[in-house]
Amino acid sequence: QEQLVESGGGLVQPGGSLRLSCATSGFNMGYYDLGWFRQAPGKEREAVACISSNERNTYYSESVKGRFTITRDNAKSMIYLEMNSLKPEDTAVYYCGAGPGVLTWLNRGVLYWGQGTQVTVSS
Repeated sequence: QEQLVESGGGLVQPGGSLRLSCATSGFNMGYYDLGWFRQAPGKEREAVACISSNERNTYYSESVKGRFTITRDNAKSMIYLEMNSLKPEDTAVYYCGAGPGVLTWLNRGVLYWGQGTQVTVSS
């Protein structure tokens, strides 16, 4: 059974950093594009950062470009999101996702979703 499990969320002050991790199992993530998405209360889920299966291409939303970095470790079946210079508007539930068309279609390209981890940026 395909599973993605996020960890690393929590409460952080503005300007701080967090590293999210996503452990995958039940499928070969090396075949898929991967992404991190977030959903704030009352808002739609949006793509934050995505990386292609061959790691040659990435996508970052304008709101996080220069502050967030997505990486993947196929050998460990892990996806990471390094988040720096966090802002209150980054507060959301963060989800990892995997699918054959994530980099092209963002949310619509996700085949497998994690359950999410809460990130709260507040003083």
